[in-house]
Amino acid sequence: MNQQNLADFIWNVADVLRGDFKQSEFGRIILPFTVLRRLECVLEPTRDKVRSQYEAMKASGVDMDLILPSTAGATFYNVSQFSLDSVGSTSTRANLEDYIAKFSANARQVFEHFAFDGWLAKLETANLLYLVTQKFASIDLHPNVLSNHEMGLVFEHLIRKFAESANDTAGEFFTPRDVVRLATTLVFAPDHEALNGEGVVRTVYDCAAGTGGFLSSAIEQVDEWNPNARLVPYAQELNPETYGISVADKLIQGFETRNIKLGNTLSNDLLPHEQFDYCLANPPFGVKWEKVQKQVQDEHSQQGYAGRFGPGLPRVGDGSLLFLMHLLSKRKPVELGGSRIGIVLSGSPLFNGGAGSGESEIRRWILENDWLEAIIALPTDLFYNTGIGTYIWVLSNHKDALRKGKVQLIDASALHAPMRKSLGSKRKYLSNEQITEIAKLHEAIEDGLNSKIFATTDFGYRRITVERPLRLRFSVTPEKLEAYRDTKGADQVEVLAVVQGEFDNLPAFLKAAGIRKLSKGAQKAVLACFGERDINAQPVLDDKGNVQADSDLREFENVPLNQSIDTYFEREVLPHVPDAWIDTGKTDAKDGQVGIVGYEINFNRYFYVYQPPRPLAEIDADLRAVEAEITALLGEVTA
Repeated sequence: MNQQNLADFIWNVADVLRGDFKQSEFGRIILPFTVLRRLECVLEPTRDKVRSQYEAMKASGVDMDLILPSTAGATFYNVSQFSLDSVGSTSTRANLEDYIAKFSANARQVFEHFAFDGWLAKLETANLLYLVTQKFASIDLHPNVLSNHEMGLVFEHLIRKFAESANDTAGEFFTPRDVVRLATTLVFAPDHEALNGEGVVRTVYDCAAGTGGFLSSAIEQVDEWNPNARLVPYAQELNPETYGISVADKLIQGFETRNIKLGNTLSNDLLPHEQFDYCLANPPFGVKWEKVQKQVQDEHSQQGYAGRFGPGLPRVGDGSLLFLMHLLSKRKPVELGGSRIGIVLSGSPLFNGGAGSGESEIRRWILENDWLEAIIALPTDLFYNTGIGTYIWVLSNHKDALRKGKVQLIDASALHAPMRKSLGSKRKYLSNEQITEIAKLHEAIEDGLNSKIFATTDFGYRRITVERPLRLRFSVTPEKLEAYRDTKGADQVEVLAVVQGEFDNLPAFLKAAGIRKLSKGAQKAVLACFGERDINAQPVLDDKGNVQADSDLREFENVPLNQSIDTYFEREVLPHVPDAWIDTGKTDAKDGQVGIVGYEINFNRYFYVYQPPRPLAEIDADLRAVEAEITALLGEVTA
């Protein structure tokens, strides 16, 4: 029985819950029972030995956490006399509560995060507790039947079903394992030599861990490459239930679960001073961060670059770049080996926000520090809850010499295989051969059809402000005069009232009225009320003799960083608008030069291949065929 079929089998327990529980509640019962059964199966071989040792030593006052885990052969244990198949049909709830209470504290917390005692009470009230318990007691989840990897997949399938039944988004909780495998391969492969040493110990961190599948897959992959290497997982997760599964998963794998934290990463980093060798994450796509807006803004304004969010803040509608900055805050110094990071993001962090915006400043910070190694465009329809295009960003603060000052873009959007059966929105997957092909493109660092190499500055530009003269033709009409009379700065109304004719410049208009000088307010009112834009009129000058800019004609030009602004302006702007000029007062806040610096990575532009339209003859033939078909159908209706 494969993992999905087993998950379906477990989910069939929901049939006995129908009527007494809402469909959205099924998962809150099924998930903790599945965890409980798995923990029970893991401990079963040493169960009697642990119980005997506990009974022999419980009066000694010795801390059982120091003794019983080694007896249990695990990082947790249970000393209850009960198991799922022995809780009995009477006093079922009390016996189950005793069973759970006698787990070691690190395992017991899992059920506390599920609020499991409340669901046991509800099942008892519905007279279903014993029946559900016996159904789970009959499911074989022993490690020799189901590996930790396979068990992780079962949890993920169950969560997907739970999310669907609750009209929730399963993608918030886990990443498809083919995407995980590609990300971990890209992150670990350049360190393959280091990971192949004897007794290697490295740390890996996920700031949006879900069920911990990303970390588990990373651990499995390193173990495949070198059984003598060890990855120590660290994580933080927001959802109590998926956090509980992650803790249970790491307990079963023999890891210290004190490194797995429950809480909101953005508002409350619970591993504040830790730094890691590797960071992996798939934060939720396009999720608003307004709930933690105050805490994030306070950290940004009060700590600056000493905090996590120094470069800037993205718009509240998408917090993806906040997670990326958080991961970069966890990088180890280069002298301590540095860090490599893999993060899965949607397309918006590549280009959202113009020059000077929070998003652009974050990209600028990353690229100017030369931390971005590669971005890989993935196929659509890879995720369970969305069909959008996604990207893996690979970052490092200890790039290989060949990658210094460069960024590699890989278009892997056409590399995929069809799913035999769709899972939610997931209709495609990455085969092992395709993952290997993408990894080879990354390793080669070469320009080609699906791989492009750029300098980090290629993504930067200066947004210059291009001004053109305000040109007005002046005349007086009763309507204009009335409008002028009603303005706050109106002056010498009667004199202006007698002016006849049209004037292509302001001095001539004022001279005809016999006015030598107007106050600033009055002149502003004259321009607004008596002037009409006319490209053949003379430019309007201010009181210092400078040409006034027409805000309606103001435009912006993005000049590539590696080009001269003046040369670009002469080549691209002046031939079309000879009277234009650059507003040199608009300078960048960081380097003080003319133009606001911006960075964007317009991925599609670099891989765009022009497809010529079909010949007109073919299009005409198709249109005639459609017209003939429509005529025939109309003939049938009117016959």
